[in-house]
Amino acid sequence: MIHFDSPTYLYLLLIIPVFFILMYVAEFQRKRKLKRLCDKELLPSLMPNTSALRRWSKFILTQLALAMIVIVVARPQMGTKVSNEKRNGIECIIALDISNSMLAEDVLPSRLEKSKMLVEGILDKFTNDKIGLVVFAGESYVQLPITADYVSAKMFLNNIEPSLIQTQGTDIARAIRLCTNSFTQQDKIGKAILVITDGEDHEGGAMEEAKAAKEKGMNVFILGIGSPNGAPVPDGEGGYLNDNTGNTVMSCLNEQMCRDIAAAGEGKYIHVDNTTSAQDKLNEELTKLQQGEMKSIIYSEYNEQFQAFAILCIIFLIIEICVNEAVNPYLCRITLFRRRTLSVILLILFGGLTASFAQNDRSYVRKGNKMFRSGNFDKAEVEYSKAITKNSGNPQAHYNLGCVHMQQQKDSLAMIEFEKATKTETSKLRKAMSYHNMGVIAQRHQQYEPAIKAYQDALRLNPHDNEARYNMVLCKKLLKNNNNNQNQNQNQNDKKDKNEDKQKNNNQNQNDKKEDKDKKEQQKPQEQISKENAERMLEAADQQEKETRKKMEKAMKQPQRRNLQKNW
Repeated sequence: MIHFDSPTYLYLLLIIPVFFILMYVAEFQRKRKLKRLCDKELLPSLMPNTSALRRWSKFILTQLALAMIVIVVARPQMGTKVSNEKRNGIECIIALDISNSMLAEDVLPSRLEKSKMLVEGILDKFTNDKIGLVVFAGESYVQLPITADYVSAKMFLNNIEPSLIQTQGTDIARAIRLCTNSFTQQDKIGKAILVITDGEDHEGGAMEEAKAAKEKGMNVFILGIGSPNGAPVPDGEGGYLNDNTGNTVMSCLNEQMCRDIAAAGEGKYIHVDNTTSAQDKLNEELTKLQQGEMKSIIYSEYNEQFQAFAILCIIFLIIEICVNEAVNPYLCRITLFRRRTLSVILLILFGGLTASFAQNDRSYVRKGNKMFRSGNFDKAEVEYSKAITKNSGNPQAHYNLGCVHMQQQKDSLAMIEFEKATKTETSKLRKAMSYHNMGVIAQRHQQYEPAIKAYQDALRLNPHDNEARYNMVLCKKLLKNNNNNQNQNQNQNDKKDKNEDKQKNNNQNQNDKKEDKDKKEQQKPQEQISKENAERMLEAADQQEKETRKKMEKAMKQPQRRNLQKNW
């Protein structure tokens, strides 16, 4: 079965029927003019060497050559299969820690690069298994849905870096929970969660999530990478990260915590160092898991088959040149003009072949567009990422990938792709669309100042974007309201502080009066002084209890929010 990598060019074949109609009209007008010139019976004697059959034969050969050129440009391919096959294997989802601490270099070349090498080794050992990829730091995202396409998995792996997630920190529990929900619903298959981390869990709850995963039939393996002695975390500018107190951050591998999480998930803890022993131990453990029968979609590479059509095109052109309109070949020879025509056609053929080979990234974009329109955002993400791998400067691929991330609620990743699109895009209209979407994301997160700037950039490139203009006005209004609310809150806080200061001054005056009174009453009997002191102590205790109760009520009224104190 023939597959076309660029089927859009096949629409050019519709030109051929138009040429046939024009040829028929030209022949009809030619006959009318000849009838006006002389009688029909005299034509054979006046033009003995002409042949309408030969003219039509040359025309048909030319159209066949044109059809071959169109087919070559459409890139015909054969020899591939897209089929559902039943295979025996396991399902494995890898949760890769990409927090800033993974940039530490106590494992060469770094913890993150060593982890990537480890994952590539796992993929090389897999044959009949499915694999998924989750990246996590303070948040967790599915980087690659579970699949049997190892080529795509390696491609996604190369693009992983800590900047993919803005919320830094390390939340292992969230990553395990996301992995648990990313498996297929197929039973009787071994399922494994591989958590590759440097063992710093800032949020807790990982053991509980590991136990919950085991109850659902999933084993949790922990691959701890790094040194227990610790190493500084590079900041990307030639220095090292500092904590809130100004001290250099030392990221240490917490092996005991890793062992506890692996034990809770009934998996195994494996320490990753500069040797390959961790790879061998992991492969041994994965082979022990139950292997069940599962359906997989197998994709194989397409083989280019344009050569046969290019040869046919050349053959048709050579035959067309050799065929003469006149019966006597000596009366109509091949002219220089026809040779030039052949050269032009061959140049067009060569240009079409060159252009067709340059469409690799665009073909992936078209496939991704089909997936996006059908609502299959995970597969669309794979196709757009393949296009970016082929051509990192393709602005359309970056923009479309950003739209996919918006649909998947991956706003931080979407912002990165839209920014890349604005840097490489040359069309003002398409660049304005990227700025528009960046404004929408910022507005969604109530970041009104960046949203206003993005909408202004969009309107500067496309003044007819009424939606961007409306959203910009709305963001300005919301920003103004927020500023007014903040000012009101500040005024209220200032008034409250003044009242508290006034109350403190009153309390101080009262205390001073009480001290003076105590001094005056020192000459009174001891029994009377003790009684008054007791009453004052009770009053002070009541006052302190009221103030404590007010502070507790104020703290409870404040909204609770998730705050990551560590950014490594």
